[in-house]
Parts: sequence; C-alpha cells; structure tokens
Amino acid sequence: MTAPASNLDPLRKRVEQFPDGELFRFSLGKALFDSGDFTGAIEHLDAALSKKPDWMLVAILLGRCWIKQGNRDKARHYLELGRKLAIEQKHDGPLEETTALLAELKKS
Repeated sequence: MTAPASNLDPLRKRVEQFPDGELFRFSLGKALFDSGDFTGAIEHLDAALSKKPDWMLVAILLGRCWIKQGNRDKARHYLELGRKLAIEQKHDGPLEETTALLAELKKS
C-alpha cells in the first residue's frame, strides 16, 4: 500500500529544494516506509544515513526496509549498525528491538 502522491508531494518538494538536508530525506523516507514503498524509502534513508552515520533510527529503518525487500544480508548489516549505535547511545528500547529482529533473521 502506498500513500497518495499528494500526501508525499510536500516532502518531495522539500527534498528537491534541499537534497542534502538529512532531516528532509529522513522525513520522506519514513513516510515512504509507512506507506509500504520500501524501495523509495531506502533511497532517502540511505542518503540521510550517509550525512549522519550515527543516526540510529535511520539504520534500524533501513534494516526493516531490507527485511521487507527480502535481503537478509543488507538487513543484518543495518540492524547490527543500529544495535551498535543503540549500545553506544544507551537506548534500551532500540537495543531490544534490534536484538529481536536479528534473532528473527537467524531463525529464517
């Protein structure tokens, strides 16, 4: 399920205006993720993470996107990064989330 283009248009315009703006890239990537457009989300989340490599939430979302895309290796890479960042930044909830997701990847 994808969101209507009109809902994403304001976010797309901000990214066009500020292509290096990691917050705009994240916002569009998250909206695309929420709408089920994982391919589109990956493009923008990856751009956001390249600008801010310690952005834990973005790494976890990328891992979730790659799970949905069926690429376990890429999912594992980003989830391990998200887990590492959760430990470094002392975030218990994301640490539990990434640990559970990585365990699920090992099972399947």
